[in-house]
Amino acid sequence: MNETPQKSQELKKVAECLYRNGNKVYFALVKVRGKQIKRSLKTDDMAIAKRRLAELREKAERLHGKENKNIRFEELAENWMESIKASLKPKSHDRRRVAIVGLTPFFKGMPVKAVGFAEIDEWRRKRGASISARSHNIELETLKNLLRYACDRGILMDNRAEDFKRRKQPKAVVDVLTRPQFQVLVKALYASPIAVASGAAAMVEFLAYSGMRVGEAREVRFCDVNFETNTILITSGESGTKNHEERTIPLFPNLRNLIQRIKAARPTADANDRIFQIDSPRGALPAACKRAGLPHFSVHSLRHFFASNAIENDVNFKVVAGWLGHSDGGMLVAKTYGHLRQEFSATMAQKMTFEGLSDTPPTFAVVRDAAA
Repeated sequence: MNETPQKSQELKKVAECLYRNGNKVYFALVKVRGKQIKRSLKTDDMAIAKRRLAELREKAERLHGKENKNIRFEELAENWMESIKASLKPKSHDRRRVAIVGLTPFFKGMPVKAVGFAEIDEWRRKRGASISARSHNIELETLKNLLRYACDRGILMDNRAEDFKRRKQPKAVVDVLTRPQFQVLVKALYASPIAVASGAAAMVEFLAYSGMRVGEAREVRFCDVNFETNTILITSGESGTKNHEERTIPLFPNLRNLIQRIKAARPTADANDRIFQIDSPRGALPAACKRAGLPHFSVHSLRHFFASNAIENDVNFKVVAGWLGHSDGGMLVAKTYGHLRQEFSATMAQKMTFEGLSDTPPTFAVVRDAAA
């Protein structure tokens, strides 16, 4: 009765290191540094099996010697964090550090080679219930990157974190400032002597009129503004932009007028001086919202305000994405602000009247069926 299942598991050698079971599925059986490795190649095609066998051998040969085979999770994490430091912005590096802090209690003291499906699944079940989908996805992505690093160094053959999928994140609701709300907010800021003197009031306007991230805006210098070509260069100084690419945006009318006002107020400013002498208006913004009786709007809300105004003025998603510094051709803008375009379209539809047509509907003759 159990004869068939038993035969299906028996392996028959068909080539060097290559075997096939009773179901005609190919297996690899290789030996590296005295250790025998058996893997299903998950195919019944000989050509594919040979290719996967070669890939398995290559991975197996990359395994390091005694100095790395027992490296612990926390040691590998420390090495990896140091290796990625130069290629990440401080904020991004800190995000990875926080993710490692969340992962460590589940893997601390464990040899990296012992981090398999069961160990990762335990992290997912226990940790996943206590954190948001976004935090879960950041930690999972961090674990995948860390174990890829281990594979590249020859410490691991397989990255079992790749078997796990991201959790679905609820779509964020973007609370966009309306134009009347923005006018009230600006009025409240300029009514505060501290917000005016610090430059916070002007910086709020600057962010709303340019769509820049606050880290980009604080690094803009007077020499980056070209009134002849009507453009402004965004570099973010030494830290660079989010995607490490400089970009040029138009000197939009409100933005141009604002910079001219700032220049007039600082006639002795050098061309290499930063336009703003503060890093962010984060301190002044919540206070102004509260005084004006507005909902709490963050600095990032000003970027949303810029994007929504561009869309309502019928600027296409790809152009808006370029101004914002996105490199996805407008997909994120469409996903985030697509509902605004639909609402705007519905409003514009009400203007679709056909002037000059007669108010009296025409009389249509009734055509009877000839066969009737």
